[in-house]
Amino acid sequence: MSSAPESPPAKMAMSSILNADDIKKALDAFAVADSFDHKKFFEIVGLKSKPHDDVKKVFTVLDADNSGFIEEEELKFVLKGFAKDGRDLTDKETKAFLRAADKDGDGKIGVDEFAALVKE
Repeated sequence: MSSAPESPPAKMAMSSILNADDIKKALDAFAVADSFDHKKFFEIVGLKSKPHDDVKKVFTVLDADNSGFIEEEELKFVLKGFAKDGRDLTDKETKAFLRAADKDGDGKIGVDEFAALVKE
């Protein structure tokens, strides 16, 4: 018997939760640096109207290191979580996004904070 480390559960594809056309539309809408607006993004991508379980699934995909939080480093690559060709957020966008979501001020976004942000 080998004692190989357990691999984390496979990440589900964002396109299995959200409509691929909506994802493309949302990414195109914020293709320009410093144009990102999380409220409009979640609306265009169709996440705002999804049930809580789907919002949690999206959170899990974006939580790249499976820590149970989306940290600032992960937030920078949030658009890549929706599609591989998504751009990186600028530092300004990343910090604004974190400020909007991080209600308890711990410097990272928990699943409940993420869900609340999506539904704003």
